[in-house]
Amino acid sequence: MSLVLNLTELLTPAVRDAGFVLEEVKVTPAGKRRIIAVIIDGLERNPSLDEVTVVSRIVSEILDNYSQLGEMPFTLEVTTPGVDRPLTQPRHWRKNIGRLVKVTPIEGEIFTSRILSVSETGATLEDRDIEFSKIKRAQVEIEFNRKEKR
Repeated sequence: MSLVLNLTELLTPAVRDAGFVLEEVKVTPAGKRRIIAVIIDGLERNPSLDEVTVVSRIVSEILDNYSQLGEMPFTLEVTTPGVDRPLTQPRHWRKNIGRLVKVTPIEGEIFTSRILSVSETGATLEDRDIEFSKIKRAQVEIEFNRKEKR
């Protein structure tokens, strides 16, 4: 089993117990050390900086006692997914209700619309409903100076 899979198995319960989801673990060689990136996310909201710090301490303690890392030093980075992360799970969509999303469908033209509601199989957008199975890629569009409707 690869180191990434081992770390994912090892860290998932601790991250879940802290109230978050382990999105991904990346291990990158960097000279005489490794960079271990642990990407966490919340189920219904984005974790705060304080929460990421708490998870970082938990993960650090686990890795400090994990013998399979060997003697090679590592740098730990615990972070959240960036805004450029594709929306691939219903929970990603739920967390972004009210935001604009750029959708590349499997068939048809790319479009941008606002997320109104989300089910386990698809989303209702301002101008259409779309099933997740019909989406090739979806990503939140950053809005600057959005005027709130009154």
